[in-house]
Amino acid sequence: MLAAMQTRLPPQRLRGRGTARPDGAFVLYWMVAARRTRWNFGLQRAVECARALERPLLVLEPLRCGYRWASDRLHRFVLQGMADNRAACAAHGVAYHPYVEPEPGAGRGLLAALAEQACLVVTDESPAFFLPHLLAAAVAKLPGRLEAADSNGLLPLRAADRSYPTAYAFRRFLQRVLPEHLPHAPGSEPLEDAHALPALAELPPALRTRWPAASEALLAAEAGALAVLPIDHAVPPAPAHGGPVAAGAVLASFLARRLQFYASERHQPEIEAASGLSPWLHFGHIAAHEVFDALARREHWSPSVLVPGGRGAREGWWRMSPEAEAYLDQLVTWRELGFNLCAREPRHAEYETLPDWARATLQKHAGDPRPQTYTLAQFEAAATHDPLWNAAQNQLRREGRIHNHLRMLWGKKVLHWAASPQEAFAILFVLNDKYALDGRDPNSSSGIAWCFGRYDRPWGPERPIFGTVRYMTSENTARKLRVKAYVRRWNGGDGAHAG
Repeated sequence: MLAAMQTRLPPQRLRGRGTARPDGAFVLYWMVAARRTRWNFGLQRAVECARALERPLLVLEPLRCGYRWASDRLHRFVLQGMADNRAACAAHGVAYHPYVEPEPGAGRGLLAALAEQACLVVTDESPAFFLPHLLAAAVAKLPGRLEAADSNGLLPLRAADRSYPTAYAFRRFLQRVLPEHLPHAPGSEPLEDAHALPALAELPPALRTRWPAASEALLAAEAGALAVLPIDHAVPPAPAHGGPVAAGAVLASFLARRLQFYASERHQPEIEAASGLSPWLHFGHIAAHEVFDALARREHWSPSVLVPGGRGAREGWWRMSPEAEAYLDQLVTWRELGFNLCAREPRHAEYETLPDWARATLQKHAGDPRPQTYTLAQFEAAATHDPLWNAAQNQLRREGRIHNHLRMLWGKKVLHWAASPQEAFAILFVLNDKYALDGRDPNSSSGIAWCFGRYDRPWGPERPIFGTVRYMTSENTARKLRVKAYVRRWNGGDGAHAG
């Protein structure tokens, strides 16, 4: 029975191996992707196991410093979330150990040491960045039972048996199968079920000495505490505040103020109509389930109104307002389409996994003369001839994001100005993953790959450099959208080249 204890989680959300040990000191929740205490299948499962075994619960949330792109920007965002999680665990009497590596490799052995004492380990399943390798290493080495819970989206990762080539094809699939999964959301407050758990005594002194809890200065993300860590200090913190508390405030603001303009104005750079939730979704500070639940309640919506079957239409299936349906197409269709491929193709962020037609047409035009060419350093510094492109890059450098519509233009123009399509692809991933708060994410990488033809179709007429890959220009964008204030805002102040 202990090898696979009864669970309220949907079967497709949970996988595990090994046998639990009822005489362990605690149940360990290893928080690595769903970095939140609300709407979290992994934490819900850990509480469930602790209650069944009548053992304390210990939440371990580590932060490595040796991952690629580690910087003040990314570290601060995660640390701010750790502070929120510590407070939430304390409010429910649950032990929480936030560990921040002082140097690469310093955290090695911590998980194994805790697993030796644990009844079992529960963690998060995520296809993003280095997390699949982290989980695979743990599966190979840890004693006892290890379970991984999928909290990535409204649709379980394993609900689809293949990857989908277009948003339309995936949307048709979603509209057929998603209704059966919508009733099975995680609990909104899993820690509320932890109130009767035994208290955990302090961890052994040797463990606390070798792997001490993060200091107050670190959890406050103070500049001095960040400065001593071996991370990239040239990428400064972004204005956005990380953590589940800030995520909840952004969601509330979006629903109250910006959603009403989403369908009609979200493409306008001078109007903030987008949700802005992507960084918090990426770091697991808020769940897609929580966003969906808040939106559905605002719309007074019930699953009973869904259109049966579904034909892949962008509008009408949910039977919500036009602005809500437009947003759900981004939150559900496009976001989970990226996860769909990422979970099945480990090389999804490599040029060679683009569609055959796209690689063929780009290769056919790889030798075409470029109107301008720029190096990675010039792109990074926003030192091109194009004021609109520079403005988008400057926003990325300063805020850690680019306005949604201009992000597409930003990617297309690097393809236009790089020496080869392969070089353009690599440059975009460097810029995105280094500076964007939502970089290194399946949804972020699928956005870059879309600029090269993924999830798209051939477009005529055939053009130099692009071939039949969809073409975009700054001039057409400026004619369709109001960009003057955007360009003035982001090309001023720091002396960046404005074209």
